[in-house]
Amino acid sequence: MHRRSRRPLAPRLVLASSAALLLALTACGSRVDADTMARMNSQGVLVGTDGQPIAAEDGAVPGAVGGAPGSGAVGSGASGGGTTTGGTSGGSGGGPAAGGDAPTGEGATAADGGVEAGSCEGFENSTGITDSEITIANVADISGPVPGLFQAAQDATKAFVTYYNATNSKGICGRSLRLSALDTRSDSAGDQQAYTRACAETFAAVGSVSSQDQGGAATAESCGLPDLRAFTVTPQRAECSSCFSSYSIKPNLLAQSFYSYWTDREPQASQKVAVYYVDVPAAKVNAESFAAGWDAQGGETVRVQGIATSEFNYAPYAQQMKDDGAGLVMYFGPFQFTIRLQEAMAQQGVDAVFLTDPTVYDTRYVQQGGEAVDGTFVYSVIQRFDDARIPEMVLYRQWLERTAPGSVPNYYGLFAWSAARLFVQKATELGGKLTRPALVQALRGVREWDSNGIHAPMQVGAKTTPGCVKMLQLDGSTWKQVSPGDFLCGRVFDTGVGG
Repeated sequence: MHRRSRRPLAPRLVLASSAALLLALTACGSRVDADTMARMNSQGVLVGTDGQPIAAEDGAVPGAVGGAPGSGAVGSGASGGGTTTGGTSGGSGGGPAAGGDAPTGEGATAADGGVEAGSCEGFENSTGITDSEITIANVADISGPVPGLFQAAQDATKAFVTYYNATNSKGICGRSLRLSALDTRSDSAGDQQAYTRACAETFAAVGSVSSQDQGGAATAESCGLPDLRAFTVTPQRAECSSCFSSYSIKPNLLAQSFYSYWTDREPQASQKVAVYYVDVPAAKVNAESFAAGWDAQGGETVRVQGIATSEFNYAPYAQQMKDDGAGLVMYFGPFQFTIRLQEAMAQQGVDAVFLTDPTVYDTRYVQQGGEAVDGTFVYSVIQRFDDARIPEMVLYRQWLERTAPGSVPNYYGLFAWSAARLFVQKATELGGKLTRPALVQALRGVREWDSNGIHAPMQVGAKTTPGCVKMLQLDGSTWKQVSPGDFLCGRVFDTGVGG
């Protein structure tokens, strides 16, 4: 039996799992006192469409920009508590549109999605909305145990804001977008404090990703803040009535197509599955749900094992796999820990299929893992980043590079871009009826959202797991799709775990 791939992917929509565990994992080591957090989140800076700091105006709070000058980095480094990105509509000034070669979509890929704009009659300014701008927040883990963990989400949200302002002279009823980028410090209290600020200063939060997203859940709901996230990690956030995600998922709902693929491809290996995860609550729930799902599909989960974040010796876990006779090994955790486990498996001579979630679909995993990670399988709900046939994927990558040079496209960023596009389209359609309650109501009705084909259709309003997946495998330094067709689609089923 072919065993080149050692890394398994969790079968339920794992963005949540990967995110949850990655998020929860990174967050578990950071604690910032409330006074410091409040002070950090009271800072801000204006950044033009070229990524350079400009003078504060229109009530923006001056502050300091973290990251290298001109890099487009928002809120990174010790000085970043919040930054504000904006620009005049139509790309006047030194922004990306000034050179005349800014990539511009048409129709559905245009900045406003080509949707019919609602009448602007009766438009009233409100929190975060002035006569000229609509301010949105992005709240992400920028500092903490893993610095820059979700910088990609802020970079992508900033990229879409820049794209919109540079290519849409009309704006939303004459208003351009402005981004307030906030840092949670990978802490529950930090998330809560960032959302307190977002409630008071911005109209909505867009593209956010935080490992301790339970922190600001009640805050967002209590002020009625539309919180259109890249994805949600904790049950508390999922239950927030004004919170949604462009990557919708429920931990207890798994895609049937995932299991069908593996039982057909590896009928012997899938009879004995070992599931490992970084030992944090969110990852534990995901692992247990998957194990229950596998057992329900006729396989056997021989082990569900957490590994402490402080653990460096993974050899005993590799030996467990051999003792258990595992034919397929899955792991939920950050790519750094994934590499450690795969190296131990190689050293111990573990002969098993290795499947993991899409957090490792990242150039750093490939570069740092080397031969040990070759053959890894990944479950994915997005298209490949190098698929030039998809205009929206091309736009995302082009504007990401123009706005935040050097930022690497990844799962978090792609869904943040998707969330920003969805926000703009719904706000445009509402026109003069745009209010927080109206936007929340509009998001409740969103179904089959795929952001012009860059990811599987999502039931944003229903907040349920999609039934479509695809399988990728790392071949040397290249990710190749190994499942047939575009996506494998089917029903979802309830494991009874994590719902």
